[in-house]
Amino acid sequence: MRTLQEEFGDENFRVLGFPCNQFGAQEPGTESEILAFAKNKYDVNFTLFEKIEVNGAKACELYQWLKSAKQDEDGSEDIPWNFAKFIVDGDGSVQARFAPQTAPEELRPLIASLLS
Repeated sequence: MRTLQEEFGDENFRVLGFPCNQFGAQEPGTESEILAFAKNKYDVNFTLFEKIEVNGAKACELYQWLKSAKQDEDGSEDIPWNFAKFIVDGDGSVQARFAPQTAPEELRPLIASLLS
């Protein structure tokens, strides 16, 4: 995601990260601990928000909206694991949803086409 931010950041493109601890307790730390880890380990250059829930009754409103706009390839709204990705265009329309295992580089063609 860092490389996409570097490549397209000057073209009105932003990566936004939302830590979540609902998947194998992979984000147990505080917001400051998560940010420090992400910066030190992955050199993140994009905005990381506070930890949220993405599934269930306490799912944040943003993810309720994203999931209702684009279901996954199996027709499910739930996020199956960390690193699910959504692309939202400049008009606020959800253009695509990608599975956690989709490499960020695979998003490049769609991002480029939306920015052109």
